Amino acid sequence: MAEISEAISMIKKAESDAVTTVEDAKVKSDDLIKDATSKANQILVDAKSSVTQEADGAVLNSEEKAKQEANQIKIQAKSSVESIKANSSVNVDEAASVIVEKLL
Repeated sequence: MAEISEAISMIKKAESDAVTTVEDAKVKSDDLIKDATSKANQILVDAKSSVTQEADGAVLNSEEKAKQEANQIKIQAKSSVESIKANSSVNVDEAASVIVEKLL
């Protein structure tokens, strides 16, 4: 009988140890999942920040290029206006000469 009692005690202890092992494994598993989730979230935050900085940089570069192009267009337009004014002045003088000749 002592052997049966001893075997039952060993079985109960093994069951208790198994329950404890399962509970410990569940706690460790939950901790690993929380840690992995936290790390994944941090990676996402870092990636979003990096992408935002890159996008901001691209926007600033585009704005700077657009300003430079607008300035070039302004310079070219000013030059064209000056050229047209100069040519118009010559034409006005010629037109005045033709009118004076026709009238006289």
